[in-house]
Amino acid sequence: MSKLPATIITGFLGAGKTTLLNRILTSRHGEKIAVIVNEFGEIGIDGQLVIGTDESIVELSNGCICCTVRQDLIAAVARILDSDRHVDRFIIETTGLADPAPIIQSFMLDEIIRARLKLDAIVTVVDAEHLMLELEHEEAREQIAFADILLLNKIDRAPGQAQAIERRLRELTPLADIHKTERCDIDLNLILDMNRFDLRNAVRIDPEILNDSTHEHDPGITSVGIRAMGAISGDRLNAWLNSLVQTQGQDLLRYKGILQLQDEPRRFVFHGVHMTYEGAPGKVWAHGETRINELIFIGRNLDAAALTSGFAACLTECSSLVA
Repeated sequence: MSKLPATIITGFLGAGKTTLLNRILTSRHGEKIAVIVNEFGEIGIDGQLVIGTDESIVELSNGCICCTVRQDLIAAVARILDSDRHVDRFIIETTGLADPAPIIQSFMLDEIIRARLKLDAIVTVVDAEHLMLELEHEEAREQIAFADILLLNKIDRAPGQAQAIERRLRELTPLADIHKTERCDIDLNLILDMNRFDLRNAVRIDPEILNDSTHEHDPGITSVGIRAMGAISGDRLNAWLNSLVQTQGQDLLRYKGILQLQDEPRRFVFHGVHMTYEGAPGKVWAHGETRINELIFIGRNLDAAALTSGFAACLTECSSLVA
């Protein structure tokens, strides 16, 4: 039985992993792709942002597949393989805090995955605008070091810095292919079916990689999830977010949400990294669909009570938070 190709998409918080995933899903017409999306926080946002197609999409939330939900990854792969659904390839999108090493271990040590899947490449998306700041985190450095293919994304937001950034990346990963992108716009033939993963290179980076282990996260990084019913005032939301990023932007590693703006038929999707954020209309709310505002914040020194009350003040009328 021939093995199915599998691609791991990794990269630090907010680099553009879901954007790349959606490009793949909307471009590889005719293929049946099994997608596993992993999120660090207790509320899964990315699963709702994956463009709906015929793919099998499994969302693993509230932990990283390199540690707390690693067995969930293995179980999800097994369920898809054992189903009657035809699959041409697997794509795994990790959390922004994942260490690739334990995920590679799963491909090498788990009998089901090793027998049925072939790790084609580790594709790491890098945020050019915030790279130097994010390199303070071990996870960001590990994601780059293990990359077979690097997407230097948001290059348009780092004018004049491309050469310096590329030199820094080469210090961490001398062998990876590097492609400069805006919104992960790239010829997919440069990242899929490349047969770039080489276990020997991974062993050089981490000689203990085949010793079964898990990753321990920085305990200073936490998440706060908010779910609430009710319409949101766009003006209040903008005022709150502007104040938040001005006062806490350095500690906000990633924040995103899907909201119901007042008198708007479409979802409002926003996301940000540190002091940079943006938003745009999303899918139309279906008739009779329960409209729930969902937000997730990942960072340091997060005050859950303050974030919750700040968001509650954006509601057009009093509404109970959803547990």
